[in-house]
Amino acid sequence: MHPMLNTAIKAARRAGNTINRASVDIDRLQIGRKGPSDYVTDVDAAVEESIIEALSTAYPDHGFLGEESGERAPLQPRGDGEPENIWVIDPIDGTTNFIHGFPYYAVSIAMLHKGVPTHAVIYDPNHNEIFHASRGSGAFVNDRRVRVSGSRKYPDALLGAHVNEAGGVISSHSPFAAMLSDCAAVRRMGSTVLDLAYVACGRLDGFVATKVKPWDMAAGALLVLEAGGLVSDYQGEQDWYQSGQIIAATPKIFTQMLAHFQE
Repeated sequence: MHPMLNTAIKAARRAGNTINRASVDIDRLQIGRKGPSDYVTDVDAAVEESIIEALSTAYPDHGFLGEESGERAPLQPRGDGEPENIWVIDPIDGTTNFIHGFPYYAVSIAMLHKGVPTHAVIYDPNHNEIFHASRGSGAFVNDRRVRVSGSRKYPDALLGAHVNEAGGVISSHSPFAAMLSDCAAVRRMGSTVLDLAYVACGRLDGFVATKVKPWDMAAGALLVLEAGGLVSDYQGEQDWYQSGQIIAATPKIFTQMLAHFQE
């Protein structure tokens, strides 16, 4: 295992311990809003800070992009330009689930080298599952190698989704209407990083999302790719990190999901 990945796993596990302790007494959480249905707690901030502290101690010349703290320069910058290595962190993806005691949320850590996801860790503290990957080395869950599902028939596919209409009925005019009605079933569980991890290990056959942030996608996308899946934006291009529009799926299901947008 690469030393950077090992360091990230240790940081994620420590973060998970903090989250588990807080989940025992949710009523005492300090909860704020960043926008409609976009919550943040004091635990989010504490977890993100603990992750950055662990990673910056090990790699003081690395930069950071965190959901709560934004961009952060290296402790010890090298040169005048942007750092080659940037850690992208989501301390609790699925905060709304977390504050309701719904056990579907995770810690996400990705390392980008020159803008390319190179190492990824997603930790589900409720089930003690560590999903991890390094570019070119495969995807793993608790050190067991995993692959995307072998699903081929779209009517039998189970998809995950994070779309604008996730809180209500999808209108017939929505670009997602046919895509999400033609498959077997759709799950909207509220954690993009876990949905992507579930695609990587075959629990979901595909996933589609819109208006998601880099910290929602970076780690999960690498996991899917290393597990044999495909990832793109809605045009089939590799602009998902910038656009916030992402499709991730097993190869056969991916082409059929993409075809719905082309239609």
